[in-house]
Amino acid sequence: MQAALANRQEMRKTMYHILFAISLVHLLNDSMQAVIPAILPILKSSMSLSYLQVGLIVFALNITASVLQPAFGLYTDLKPSPYLLPIGMSSTFLGMLGLAFAPSFYFVLMSVIMVGIGSAVFHPEASRVAHMAAGARKGLAQSIFQVGGNSGQSLAPIMTALIFVRLGQFGAIWFTIAAFTAILIQLYIAEWYRQILHHTHSLRAKTKAAQSGANRQRKVAVAMSLLLVFVFARSWYHSAITNYYPFFLLDKYHIPLQQTQIYIFLFLAAGAIGTFLGGPLSDRLGKRNILLFSMLGSAPLAMLLPYANLFWAYVISLVNGFIILSSFSVLVVYAQELMPGRVGMVSGLTIGLAFGMGAIGSAVLGGLADKIGIAEIMKLSSYLPLSGLVALLLPTDQTLRKWGVETES
Repeated sequence: MQAALANRQEMRKTMYHILFAISLVHLLNDSMQAVIPAILPILKSSMSLSYLQVGLIVFALNITASVLQPAFGLYTDLKPSPYLLPIGMSSTFLGMLGLAFAPSFYFVLMSVIMVGIGSAVFHPEASRVAHMAAGARKGLAQSIFQVGGNSGQSLAPIMTALIFVRLGQFGAIWFTIAAFTAILIQLYIAEWYRQILHHTHSLRAKTKAAQSGANRQRKVAVAMSLLLVFVFARSWYHSAITNYYPFFLLDKYHIPLQQTQIYIFLFLAAGAIGTFLGGPLSDRLGKRNILLFSMLGSAPLAMLLPYANLFWAYVISLVNGFIILSSFSVLVVYAQELMPGRVGMVSGLTIGLAFGMGAIGSAVLGGLADKIGIAEIMKLSSYLPLSGLVALLLPTDQTLRKWGVETES
């Protein structure tokens, strides 16, 4: 009896050392993913790629993660697998190695698919680790975990300016060190994960019954569908900015490649701050309210960006990155509360689908850019944040509590 009580109290603790460790791995993992968009201008020039081929490279990376993440998440919901974490990172290691030496477009595709597989394995299980280490502070834990990923993504323009402009695609070889470091950290995390696995079985059993009733399940399905629309719109806009805005600046202002990367860095770095603060703000203001604000608040700025001069583009990139990515961790926690006991699958859908939608968006936008021009693509993309209006149709935080499906216990 006393042992069970002690175990329950231990699970309520917030394990900050694990959260910061998994956040660091998230930073390393997403910085390696960010190598792909960072190296695109180099590959486009050295391999004489079309915009469509540029889009297909991003598609190969992201669609792999999108298709496999929910599958891995569903599998690990049924059978948690701590040592999948370092195994998945080994795939990323091989992808980075291949990218550094890739002699052709198709070899690049094979390499980014390996990186995509590593990401697909990492995110569901890493999100579960953050959930398990959160104790009673789920929102804060998810913010700590997600800010690592957003910080890693924000390094892409810095990597372009400092590494790839100087070394070309061979600069990717340096990121095998990051992959090896991440493998070592994940071996430590996996051992902690393995030791506490048996404490989570009762929690999954406890929350499984929360979604009983056909009417409730229909409402949950509708709400999840609306969340996916939200993910779709945000991911397409994110893809437009991170993958194609540098080409827009090069085409319109003829500035150096290094300078274009500053705008992307500001967007992503401010987004990392927004990601971290979004969780605590949602605890005060409501998760649905933050979801709504993140898209509609960014819409006017998104519409102004294609017409802004170089100075105001700095300001808009900074503010818009903070606003639109403030919902990143909030959306994951909202979805976990909507579907408790399905941490892996929900993480695969919300995080993995974001990669997938970004992949489709990148391919579509790249194909359209070849036909109608990069300037028109940026103008059309500026309307995507208006799709955030779907958040008005989501159940409120009070409704979720009324349904009794919050994950916190």
